[in-house]
Amino acid sequence: MRFPIKEGISQTEAYLSATRRGVATDGISEATGLVLQQPEKLQLILHQSLAGIIPVLITGNRQDFVSLVQALIKRNEPQPIPNSMGACIISGFNNWDRIRQYRQKWGAENFANSEINWAKEFQGLIPQKQLYQDKFIILSDGDYSNVSATDMGLEKSQWQQLSLTIRLEHECTHYFTRRLFNSMQNNILDELIADYRGIVAATGYYRADWCLRFLGLESFPDYREGGRLQNYRGNPPLSDGAFKIIQALVKAAAENLQCFHAEYATKLTDTNIQPLMLMALTYLTLEELASKEANSIIQQHLDTLLKTSCVETQNFVSLQESKISNSK
Repeated sequence: MRFPIKEGISQTEAYLSATRRGVATDGISEATGLVLQQPEKLQLILHQSLAGIIPVLITGNRQDFVSLVQALIKRNEPQPIPNSMGACIISGFNNWDRIRQYRQKWGAENFANSEINWAKEFQGLIPQKQLYQDKFIILSDGDYSNVSATDMGLEKSQWQQLSLTIRLEHECTHYFTRRLFNSMQNNILDELIADYRGIVAATGYYRADWCLRFLGLESFPDYREGGRLQNYRGNPPLSDGAFKIIQALVKAAAENLQCFHAEYATKLTDTNIQPLMLMALTYLTLEELASKEANSIIQQHLDTLLKTSCVETQNFVSLQESKISNSK
């Protein structure tokens, strides 16, 4: 954030020294600061997600969201950000302040020859990324997937609040899979799962028509240019024919997911089952979720996870009871 958004800045010596080696930027001509339109509207919250607490930086201005993403993801280069993108997870952010605090603490405990030995200690620190790297979410408060309140048939203030919840829980679902499986895929199956969680968190139930509108498929078989689905077309992009097939699979998958959720809605209000439902969905392929057998496949995986969860809970309780008994 000490540097502006400027083409070629990521290749300058000043930028590389600051971001890769933590060199101070005081007095450096290139470090004129990140320009934000409405910095007073920035909010920093700690959100309790299904995967634990995660910091969330919420912007009140679309251009400020774009600038922050360009700074933190695109290395301060003015690369375009899709209008349908309203959130992203920053993962593996090198927090040089944490490194400096670590060095101060280490130096106080190892005063003798600390300058000489710090280089060796630093090399040992590098693989322990949890000690100096941060994960957090940047969130825009704009319309979700660039879909207007009018298109949703809602009041602007109502849609803005729903958009924020959907977007937040969508990103937290990616965080969930990252923590659970050490994987966060940029593909349409993960997007379907994340949208499922976001919609349910916002409304209490799942709506396939909302999900399809977010992706540009509200008038299937016609596709709306600018819909979010094209963000996951791949590189090199899928052919037009293959993209048509993906559209049909996504529509069937969303509708199957709605049928399953409607049938098991009562159970899925249980906060202990909600993370298991997300886990169950990650076991499926897009083709399976779009198939006629989707309901039974989801149920099979969910039942297996429920049984496993019950066994682990019973084992934990037994272990705690044993500890209490032995202490007596």
